[in-house]
Amino acid sequence: MYSVEEVADLLGLHVRTVRGYIRAGRLTAVRIGKQYRISAADLEALTGRRPPPASAAPVEVSSIVQVDGVDRVAADRLSTLVLAAVNTGGGSGDQLRVQAVHDEERSRMKIVILGGAAATADVLRLIDAVIGGGNGLLASGDDHA
Repeated sequence: MYSVEEVADLLGLHVRTVRGYIRAGRLTAVRIGKQYRISAADLEALTGRRPPPASAAPVEVSSIVQVDGVDRVAADRLSTLVLAAVNTGGGSGDQLRVQAVHDEERSRMKIVILGGAAATADVLRLIDAVIGGGNGLLASGDDHA
């Protein structure tokens, strides 16, 4: 069942026009309380075409990555890398929200990622590659001296 506003959006019409169609009998609708509801079949009868399928509900993933044994320099390096990757990700339409926090007392870093499943998975793969890659990106500046 569609609301008058949804039908107006689907057809590119003003809400008043859709209500006028209902009052004139051009569009069959059921009144529920103070609102009209239009079935997909009635909408199809008006337009002669099937309405587009309802879009799937968006999926959002929440992930927290904890990295132990990380000093301030390495935490800054990792957070810069992750944030740069997210902000230049190629515009897949999956907006991610990322926050990185470092606890110096515990030498622990947490990265919080909120967003779509595919984009979150890409960021998690990046973090895994950096942490487990043995590439020296997380080695502190003192180790290279």
